[in-house]
Amino acid sequence: MKHPSRRRLGAIVAAIVLTSGLAACSIQIESAPDPSIPDDTMLIAADNGSPLFERNFNPYMTNKRTAAWYMYEPLVVLDNVTGEEHPWLATGYALPDPSTVVFTIRDGVTWSDGKPFTPDDVAFSFELLKKYPTFDLQGIWTYIDTVETSDTTVTVHLKAPDVPAAQLIATTLIVPEHIWKDVADPSTFRNPDPVGTGPYTLGNFVAQQYTIDKNPTYWQADKVAAEHIILPATNTQLDVATKGYDWAYSFISDVDGAWVGAGNKNTYWFPPGGTVALFPNLTKAPFNDVNLRQGLSLALDRKAVGDSAAEGYMDVAGQTNILLPYQQSLLDPSIPDSGLIAQNQQRALEYFAQAGYTQQGGKLVDAQGSQLSFTITTANGYNDWLKGVQEVQKQWGAIGIDVKVESPQPAAYQLALRNGEYDLAMGGTGGTGSIFRDFNQLLSSDYLKPVGEEAVFNYERYSNPEADAVLRDYKLAIDPETQKQLGFQLQNIVYNDLPVLSLYYGGSWGLMSDAKFTGWPSEADPYASPKTYESTPLLVLTHLKKVNDD
Repeated sequence: MKHPSRRRLGAIVAAIVLTSGLAACSIQIESAPDPSIPDDTMLIAADNGSPLFERNFNPYMTNKRTAAWYMYEPLVVLDNVTGEEHPWLATGYALPDPSTVVFTIRDGVTWSDGKPFTPDDVAFSFELLKKYPTFDLQGIWTYIDTVETSDTTVTVHLKAPDVPAAQLIATTLIVPEHIWKDVADPSTFRNPDPVGTGPYTLGNFVAQQYTIDKNPTYWQADKVAAEHIILPATNTQLDVATKGYDWAYSFISDVDGAWVGAGNKNTYWFPPGGTVALFPNLTKAPFNDVNLRQGLSLALDRKAVGDSAAEGYMDVAGQTNILLPYQQSLLDPSIPDSGLIAQNQQRALEYFAQAGYTQQGGKLVDAQGSQLSFTITTANGYNDWLKGVQEVQKQWGAIGIDVKVESPQPAAYQLALRNGEYDLAMGGTGGTGSIFRDFNQLLSSDYLKPVGEEAVFNYERYSNPEADAVLRDYKLAIDPETQKQLGFQLQNIVYNDLPVLSLYYGGSWGLMSDAKFTGWPSEADPYASPKTYESTPLLVLTHLKKVNDD
């Protein structure tokens, strides 16, 4: 189960999952695959019926079936771990100027009903999102002015220069015009019999589970190993560990004992999916004082925090808002220790003193003798985050800060975060795959809202003309090297100004089995995120090999 999110709460909330009690079991867990599932069929925990499935394959609805991502494809697949772009329904795109994007549409692709895929399908899909704004989940029409087509291209004219918008637009899922143009009301259309360009088509569907079958006319059919995929409505962590699942996205406590130890050639890979951080409310004193934020940062033993929350599976995150080591080439080499902040309580106390706080009688107090006191907010049920927050509470308490913890229900937590009604809050940042979006969502004053009004991003209410200027320059930068240098500047702003306090990387909890299929993404071969949702699985599903084919 993923933490719920609204626009992914900076990406990482959707990547963190709850710790299970599997490790506490006194019996040895053993995987016993269902012998009725053939070797060419994959069993995956990728969807949740809660408790039954609705037959909804409309790719533009938030409550669609997960397999819609395996049926409908974008122009470009963006891997959020490495940030690498993979040309898909487009063979590529060019920007003749910062306000124009020209996509070259792949030839020879057909829809699963045999009709040809054309540039008109792309333009139709874009226009559909304009006509039905609730479908525009990524907000592409905040950037697009007009769309035009030729026999081989789709040209998007932007409202204003915005180079990074091209990548966002490119990840839009495309639907067939010849079917959707006759839909009376697409806004309520559940698309029960989906026709896509992707590697799979819908097989059997019942409320408890459904199957998808390999699309024999898929344009990369020779790369698709699994003939069928089974997606159950219920996927408890005990089910995942014991019933021979081939692929799941779930945190399991003591993964070596509970997953690998269960047999079935189980393996796992937990790359960073974003950065778990503390968001200070910058509209409030004393958090609007960078000296106070520096003191809080230097007082932390981040490894102990991450180990408490993620059981040692995730690395400490640097104060740069990028994912290491997979985005190492984008890291500013001038930032010390790759942005890692070592605990240094003496220096922390020096910064606290500059902010007006000194230690007296074991307490950190201001000039009037009042103890520094505040509350950290996290969400009820996010057990991993709660453990991390409790470790932070202990560490800051040791230097004399009175730290309280509150954990409202997830909906109330998210509302407090978006409304800016908190002191410090546990949250997530980065991990979109786009350096620009990672920093824009964190730093841009375009997202500033008064306290009490919901912010889409920039929950901490950060405002810095220097950051805004760099972000504006980034929108104009077509040259990759120029983009890289601007990324360096943004990293330094996060490193020096601490709009958030980075703690540890939030994991992408990939559980895989080599029993029937091999070639899963791994630390040795990090070609894609191991997540089972969004478009990244297209990279995995076209990369796997059957064991008996090796």
